[in-house]
Amino acid sequence: MSPVLDTAFVAPGDREEVVRHAVWESLVAVDIDHRPAAEDISVRIGLGAVGPLRFCAARASSVTVRRTARLARVDEEPTVFLGLQVSGSSMVVQNGRECVLRPGELAVYESISPYTLLFDEGVDHHFLRFPRAALALPDRLLRDTGAVTLGSGNPLASLAFTYFSQLAVNEDLHGGTHGDHVVEPSIELLRAVLTTQHGNSGLTAAPLHATLALRITQYLREHLSDPDLSAARIAAAHDISVRHLYTVLSRSGISLGDWIRTRRLAACRRELAGPAGRQRTIAAIGRSWGFTDATHFSKAFTRAYGLSPRDWRALHHPGPSG
Repeated sequence: MSPVLDTAFVAPGDREEVVRHAVWESLVAVDIDHRPAAEDISVRIGLGAVGPLRFCAARASSVTVRRTARLARVDEEPTVFLGLQVSGSSMVVQNGRECVLRPGELAVYESISPYTLLFDEGVDHHFLRFPRAALALPDRLLRDTGAVTLGSGNPLASLAFTYFSQLAVNEDLHGGTHGDHVVEPSIELLRAVLTTQHGNSGLTAAPLHATLALRITQYLREHLSDPDLSAARIAAAHDISVRHLYTVLSRSGISLGDWIRTRRLAACRRELAGPAGRQRTIAAIGRSWGFTDATHFSKAFTRAYGLSPRDWRALHHPGPSG
């Protein structure tokens, strides 16, 4: 994984803010308390992603990271973090429990509850972020397995450490043609680690079924701009029939075509009114959100908002249309 941030190239007075911005934008909103003085702060972060999974490989001087109650309350997408200790040691504190991680050990913690990460010896750690809905595990199980040292005594945890350590730094997978193929195995491996740690692997089937609609809508959001997004593709991604897909969505009050069209139009509307609204053609903006036919896009937009895309853009960007 190539570094995207190295404070060696950042002015000392800017280092804290640059690091905070990078972490907030790429992973999660947290308070970061650097132990050294500004001129001695050393942080080197590499970032990557595969589908909905996010990775961060970090080496840094000593630091304390806090997810406060205020920040946890405004969480937009609940996530589960997996922390892997590469060298040295660290501590994870959440929900009245704390665990120490040493090399080869890992732990999970949730974004929806306050937590503290203590790196007294400096940071040599991999952070992996999973959508909570994708794991489809009961709240109780996640609470019981959070801030628990995973490693010795759990062979699956040892396997997971090796697997996720490689995944976190493998540039060939991040954004590569093979990346999407590791998403489901990665989710299932972490699910297996947590359910076996909890002592009841039978807990996995029920939540998978119960959260199917949530996982489908999450998939829709992630692939909203894909012009070939179809019922068949969505059903195949979740190992269900097209008929069952429509049944699941209907129970949640979702009409698939309307849901996709409404959100694509809303995205186009935001982009047309935004700073880049005049830098691209209207047809190009429509295509970027799955509308391959410019005439169809214009008619659908006008029907939804009472203004044509051109008029909407002119309203927010007065002047020659160009």
